[in-house]
Amino acid sequence: MDPRTSAQDVLRCDLCKTAVVEMHCDICLVNLCKACVGEHMISDESNEHEIVRFILRKSTPIYPVCKTHVEERCEMYCNQCDFPVCATCIASDQHLGHKLLKILQVLEAKKDMIIKERTELNEVIYPTYQDIASDVQNRMSQLEKEYGDLSTAIIKHGEDWHREIDKLVKKLKAEVDLMKNTQLQTLQKHLDKINKNVSEIRNKMDLINVAMDSNNISKLFSVTSDINKYRNLPEKKVPSLPKFTPGTILREKFGKIFGTFSPSSLTSDKQGYSMKTSEKSPEAGSSPPVKQLLNQPETVTTIDTGYSRNLCNVACLSDEEIWTSGHKNNTMKLFSINQGSLLKSIRTKSGYEPCNIAVTKSGDLVYTDATTLNIVKDEEIEEVIRLQNWIPYSVCSTSSGDLLVIMYSNDNKQTKVVRYSGSTEKQTIQFDDKGTPLYSSGAFHRNITENGNLDICVSDSEAKAVVVVNQAGKLRFRYTGHTSAASFYPQGITTDSQSCILIADYNNHCVHIIDQDGQFLRYIDSGLKYPWRLSIDTSDNLFVAQYENRQVKKIRYRK
Repeated sequence: MDPRTSAQDVLRCDLCKTAVVEMHCDICLVNLCKACVGEHMISDESNEHEIVRFILRKSTPIYPVCKTHVEERCEMYCNQCDFPVCATCIASDQHLGHKLLKILQVLEAKKDMIIKERTELNEVIYPTYQDIASDVQNRMSQLEKEYGDLSTAIIKHGEDWHREIDKLVKKLKAEVDLMKNTQLQTLQKHLDKINKNVSEIRNKMDLINVAMDSNNISKLFSVTSDINKYRNLPEKKVPSLPKFTPGTILREKFGKIFGTFSPSSLTSDKQGYSMKTSEKSPEAGSSPPVKQLLNQPETVTTIDTGYSRNLCNVACLSDEEIWTSGHKNNTMKLFSINQGSLLKSIRTKSGYEPCNIAVTKSGDLVYTDATTLNIVKDEEIEEVIRLQNWIPYSVCSTSSGDLLVIMYSNDNKQTKVVRYSGSTEKQTIQFDDKGTPLYSSGAFHRNITENGNLDICVSDSEAKAVVVVNQAGKLRFRYTGHTSAASFYPQGITTDSQSCILIADYNNHCVHIIDQDGQFLRYIDSGLKYPWRLSIDTSDNLFVAQYENRQVKKIRYRK
């Protein structure tokens, strides 16, 4: 059995496991081929059997067993006692005078009530709870951002204080240096004057000594007596040092001087949430209409991109146009979907091939390139982000206009998802609640997309898994492939209007469809060969970039 089409395989007989199902036992809920009907009838003679054609299964009503007379079934319903009754119960005096109805009549009313409840659950209550969960997640995400902004404000205020203290310390130190230099200059002048006198006294002493040692009378008479000017000693200069008196740090008041918090709270809104209405309003936004999966997906068109090597990326610009890029090729091409013709080509600014491409809400092309994230506006390329020590790989544009970028470190030891608003980093997603990395490390293929419920979905080829976190970055689930698909190797990833996640499985030549909670729904095969990247247009048409044959397939898979 081909694992890629097993979800659509015909049903087999529950007994022989080989023949195609033709009949059904409405009592035992067993599917049978015609050959096995007799065997089933004699396998359990203690039970009744109702054999019908498979297409008429569940057409035979299975009446409830009587609680009083276990050997009988109840075909009537006591309206007063509000429970089913059998023929023996009716014959007794227990329900004498009570209003009895056929149980099938009551069943129809019960079905109507259940259908109404199911409709209300599907169209009102369940969407309301989804919106409430999304609202709480958004509030949590906003709370994390606002607390982060609060911490940043405190740090900045502390830095301002540090700068003011540094300025004050610098000013006081300059004043100390000025006082020191002034006093040193004064003392230096005083010292110079004293040293001059010392030199003069030494010369006088040398002159006297020479005259005394000589028998020349003239030399003795040349010695003048001016010793009095040296008897008056110079004044004594005593510097007075300034005294620094540090201000008292009053720790109990310091916090108030630095800044204080207003009290935080978590209150309940008395208005509360309001139930969604199933009535459509032209002013109010509505949930997307439910689109069922086709029994057999169909290929609408195939576009040959003309790249000389492998096809790496595809991104829908509109329902009529797609962007593509190829391996070892620095040119991104815009194609008409209906005509299959090339409309435009744009080369990367650096000359390197783009790792990944995406289209923003405003219709601009973005691409990752070596160490940069770039945006193309009116055919002009602007560098939005330049990274250091990190290499950007996959990028996607979110419903809020942010960009999500998955990147890995230069040393190949870390991988993370970063949310950018313009060039400003807003959020980093890297670890789970236990501090374990969410994504595998190294320069491997990983792709990213945002789901309609704001989950962030990453296909991790090295881990052979799809990792889904909520908007706040908390792990929701991991999808490691369907049990019948061997060697799951996820590549491209995208989501549709029903918040289903579509994953390109390169090894198994197919696309997995799972719901927003990770439950497998089906495969898309459609003759795919090495699907690499995926994109979805506004009509839920799937575009698959096939790596080796360099073709893009447009596939319709929903009604």
